[in-house]
Amino acid sequence: MAAERSGIPAVSIVATPFLALGQAVAKGLGINDPKLAEYPGVPLIDTDSELRDKVVNKLLPQILEGWGKRASTAVTKVEEPSFRDIVFRGTVEEVHKFFYDHLWTDGLPIIPPTVDKVERFLQFTDRAFDEVLGVCQPEYREATVWNVAVNGVMAGCRPEYMPLLIALVEAIVDPAFLIEDAGATPGWEPLITLHGPIIKELDFNYEGGVMRTGRQANTSIGRFLKLYMRNVPGCRIPPGTTDKSSIGYTFNVVLPENEDAVAAMGWQPASVDLGFASGENVVSVRSCISITQPVYTGGSKALNHVQIIAEVIGQSFAYWCWLGIRNLSWYPLIVMCPSVAKAIADDGWTKDDIRKYLYDHVKVPAGLVEKYAHNTSQPDFSLKTLVEQGTIPAEYCESDDPNRLLHVFIKPEWTSIIVAGDPGRNQSRGYVQNQRQGIPVSKRIHLPHDWQAMLTRARES
Repeated sequence: MAAERSGIPAVSIVATPFLALGQAVAKGLGINDPKLAEYPGVPLIDTDSELRDKVVNKLLPQILEGWGKRASTAVTKVEEPSFRDIVFRGTVEEVHKFFYDHLWTDGLPIIPPTVDKVERFLQFTDRAFDEVLGVCQPEYREATVWNVAVNGVMAGCRPEYMPLLIALVEAIVDPAFLIEDAGATPGWEPLITLHGPIIKELDFNYEGGVMRTGRQANTSIGRFLKLYMRNVPGCRIPPGTTDKSSIGYTFNVVLPENEDAVAAMGWQPASVDLGFASGENVVSVRSCISITQPVYTGGSKALNHVQIIAEVIGQSFAYWCWLGIRNLSWYPLIVMCPSVAKAIADDGWTKDDIRKYLYDHVKVPAGLVEKYAHNTSQPDFSLKTLVEQGTIPAEYCESDDPNRLLHVFIKPEWTSIIVAGDPGRNQSRGYVQNQRQGIPVSKRIHLPHDWQAMLTRARES
């Protein structure tokens, strides 16, 4: 698009399954009729001869034709509802159908966002209703305090969740988060972690079943974020065109830390690891493409626990580490039940000790790293080439031996450790983050000036 606007003929090569996505992204960028050359089918499963035939006989003629014409920058503006506009009147069932037909829901029933309900949410923030929090790709729609409230109502949140909802949206519209990549083929989901007194004030579950649906705060706020990503940035599965998740999975509920347990064992909450002061209300969002199997560990020595976590959770991370190596951006998360973390802490280990152990002991053969990359989307992936280009450090290609071992955890300090879950069980789990897409972004939660009085009234109502 930048080349085309500069007067340089440009054509984008797009495989068939991505044509509709390419057109939607181009429209968001101001190009109504992008010059797309279609590669028919899925290139990574074609034979060499099929690949050559399609490139020469199908793709090349489209490229040459595209170079001979200019893309249209005239985009038909779609008028969208303004603040307080009534978009529909009808029964609850009719509202559900109207919203579903317009791709405004996640397939589940919603709470109709009437003006009255939206304005109740706005009472729990000192921010102006029309304040713009950012602009969301791929549909280049403004994130506002108003549409935060609208989607909060729809998701089944309570009005007093509003300060947290605003902080969440501020996190995902931060350019570092790359919200435009939320529809990538790995099918990652946002994972919310929460810290501070607000965990108890809003009645979050942080113990047994912490990652299950069932508690209103954990569940509705997890649903809110995914619903917001659908309605404002525009990340929609078919019949939408902007979410290209190949298989995917469903939304995560909010993961709050058990800060009482953390304090009792002498550790600091994970928010302090992120640079915030202990006791601050902080919310973080990161991408998550998968969750490991549950891992059980026992014994009074830290090594008993950390060795098994390294062997099982660490090796589960090995498959996806090639992306972290290529981009030098990868932020795994390990969640420990309080009993596991306490046993480790009682033996004198800090979270940094755990991180260093995982970094030192979880490794993967270089040949496997390249094999996994070749079969994903990088058939020319080469650690040697990346080192020669100066993209990654020299340590990744100290020899040509495919069996040489590489660190799975790219940097020890990039690994997050959170204490949550059943205090009466000895379980841990790992959450795999998707390299530079959805890197962890954290925001302070700004409460209205009369927060405690408002909370009291909300509980009584």
